[in-house]
Amino acid sequence: MTKIRFGVIGAGHIGKRHAEMVLRHDGAELVAMCDRRGKEECCVSWEGPFYATPQEMLDAHPEIDVVNVCTPNGLHAEHAIVALDNSKHVVIEKPMALSKADCEKIIYSALNKSRQVFGVMQNRYSPPSEWIKGVVDSGVLGEIYMVQINCFWNRDDNYYGKIPWKGDLELDGGTLFTQFSHFIDIMYWLFGDIDNIQSRFRDFRHQHNTDFEDSGFVSFDFVNGGLGSISFSTAVDRKNYESSMTIVAEKGTVKIGGQYMNEVEYCDIRDYEMPELPEANPANDYGAYKGSAANHGYVIENVVDTINGHKQITTNALEGLKVVEIIERIYASAERIVKERESDSHSTVS
Repeated sequence: MTKIRFGVIGAGHIGKRHAEMVLRHDGAELVAMCDRRGKEECCVSWEGPFYATPQEMLDAHPEIDVVNVCTPNGLHAEHAIVALDNSKHVVIEKPMALSKADCEKIIYSALNKSRQVFGVMQNRYSPPSEWIKGVVDSGVLGEIYMVQINCFWNRDDNYYGKIPWKGDLELDGGTLFTQFSHFIDIMYWLFGDIDNIQSRFRDFRHQHNTDFEDSGFVSFDFVNGGLGSISFSTAVDRKNYESSMTIVAEKGTVKIGGQYMNEVEYCDIRDYEMPELPEANPANDYGAYKGSAANHGYVIENVVDTINGHKQITTNALEGLKVVEIIERIYASAERIVKERESDSHSTVS
């Protein structure tokens, strides 16, 4: 196996997580990192080369095979295209971009350079996700009648105060992009595209620190049949409550729940015995708040194996585009609550 050489753009929480996972993998090598903030400001303890811009990093290290884009959402397309134009494969943190048009630009650049684009949707690796994928694909549930997704988390003043770009419409994009795109990805992965979308949005407790609403109800039809809904909020008091998916189908009912869709809470499928699943990894712990499953090691492993020709991409560029497009259509289906704040605190730092 050829050792795959990585460069990481962005040295925030998630950039450092990517760097750590690369350093842990025997088949990977961390060559360099970059962030327009200094290494000391980013609290990076790794002793390797650190640069201010992606192009400086790429010019200094032409040997890099893969660039991990871990910058604010609104900069993903720009930084991915810089890497692709330098003939590097790219790993893009969720979401792939903040518009379908920008996703298409990324894919166009990748095709021109014959390079791979890996989407980071690490919740696919959780044991309940892998199990329900097999159940749905096998057809043992029969016809899918209804799918209900609930995402109820807490994101408070501490969260938005410590991470300045989050809450900024152009860099963050909104709650569905930053907090809940993982669960929209799982929905699309299992059941395909949606249509006839109807939405309502409200902003209950983030008027002072975000440009957009924190909560919403969404209903829709699945193109492949069945009804679906998403209820989401980051207005939950004090701590995350749940991320769950309930499936009502012809031959059974399933609920995957827990705070991060990490537990099978109910399974009643005709003529089917529920297997014992491995324990799910804990959520990413960022101190003041927690995110989705800590499965980034599997993402890096998939990148190494795919480039070495041993496996296929877990989340390909088209799937990354579809998640962005679905969120874009959800937001376009109703008037958004978008505000203008007199603040200069939302900078474009990585």
